[in-house]
Amino acid sequence: MVRRALSIALFIVASALLVAAAIFVMNNRPLPIQVARTETSVPVQVFGLGTFEAQVISNIGFEVGAALVEVTADDGSQVKSGDVLARLHTSEQEARVTRASAGVRSAEAVLGRTSSAVDRQAAVLAQKLVVNFRQQELVKNKVISVEKAEESATDLKIAEADLALATADAAVARAALEAARDDLKHEAVLLEHHTLKSPFDGIVVERTRELGDVVKAGDTVYTIIDPRSLRVLAHVEETRAGGIAVGQKAEIRLRSLPGKMFEGHVTSIGIESDRVSEERRVWVKCDGCPADFHLGEQAEVKITTTILPSALLAPELMISQYDGRSGIVFVVENGVARRTAVTFGNRTLDGRIEMTGGVPQGASVIIGPSTGVREGRAVQVAKEASP
Repeated sequence: MVRRALSIALFIVASALLVAAAIFVMNNRPLPIQVARTETSVPVQVFGLGTFEAQVISNIGFEVGAALVEVTADDGSQVKSGDVLARLHTSEQEARVTRASAGVRSAEAVLGRTSSAVDRQAAVLAQKLVVNFRQQELVKNKVISVEKAEESATDLKIAEADLALATADAAVARAALEAARDDLKHEAVLLEHHTLKSPFDGIVVERTRELGDVVKAGDTVYTIIDPRSLRVLAHVEETRAGGIAVGQKAEIRLRSLPGKMFEGHVTSIGIESDRVSEERRVWVKCDGCPADFHLGEQAEVKITTTILPSALLAPELMISQYDGRSGIVFVVENGVARRTAVTFGNRTLDGRIEMTGGVPQGASVIIGPSTGVREGRAVQVAKEASP
């Protein structure tokens, strides 16, 4: 019985030793690893999620209020600048125009009468001047009395005053005519405001009013966009947006056409970032998107900020203590893994970061696997599979 128990104990100890030896061997045998290789023409891109929008979009309506008696465009209609889109009831305003026209004619008649009075008083004054001249010559020769000469001079002054009064009346009539004409122009303009015209060549996105609706001044009747201003409004994280510039190339994928990629370019960058989401607005023009657009459709945008002629890249998962500029990576030196500090530059969309300095001469940066690598561990570069 004792001999049997001793045998079991020895078997357990031997098994434990074998397991420990296996673990020791596994933990200390050279670990197969992959190392970074220099790559060429590496695109550095930033990702943005946005929507298909129009930069030029107008909500148009009437500057006056009345009932709609005509609507000529509907959702999706293509319109030209100056096309009539809707009309309001005009009877009341036409009456005001007629009344203003009558006021102009009345003012013209008054001006004609006062102008005739000026001409009449000018003729009377000329006559009085001649008479007064003769009377003054006769009184000098003592042919007539002084009283006669004074009476003639007084008549001259009265004629001058009458002419001045007639001239003033004509000036008042002229001003009244100008005011009447201005009133007519004002009423005519208001009559024109009863007709709604397209401000530019565009497409009707929505008509918000129907025939017979009573609209007020400023109410939106149509929403129109300029199709030439269609853009993708992308939102990019501030941490990735520093390298974006106007004119850079972009790739666009629409939600409705996920299998197609459209080329585009950056047209403008928002001055103000979103303070909540910490994102920057970037407008991207789609150079080959289909004509059948849908405002608000989601789109994915990849903007190429630069192309690296050659770069040594490390996965972000293999970097510790990364602060945006520097971090710690493992390198292979004399067959063992060593920790070393390196500096970093651009980041790619696939989660890799460009190493710009700090890699020891002759060493290779370990880029995988992400587990099992430690300081001093024996490592061996795995052979790359044949293509």
